[in-house]
Amino acid sequence: MSDTENTATEETAAIEDIDAGAAKKIDLKDYQLHEGDTGSAPYQVALMTQRILALTEHLHNHTKDFSSRRGLLALVAQRRKLLDYIKKGDEDKYKEVIKGLGLRR
Repeated sequence: MSDTENTATEETAAIEDIDAGAAKKIDLKDYQLHEGDTGSAPYQVALMTQRILALTEHLHNHTKDFSSRRGLLALVAQRRKLLDYIKKGDEDKYKEVIKGLGLRR
């Protein structure tokens, strides 16, 4: 292999490692308040986080997909609003959700 091909292979391997880390599975049952709960704020935040991770992985592979990037930014903003709502109501629950999902803040 030439140096150019070898460098391209190494870069591809590095990107695949990033994607493997982003594909973290979230157990949504941990955020349900009761059986069949799909509307509580912690559950919605967990679901949005799962979608954000999938979109982020997609955008690593499709860098010019600006429509998906816009959707990602909208999801992040909506999740931020829900996290603010949880924090206003119950700060302990907020800290639990943040820690469980591995979000910075």
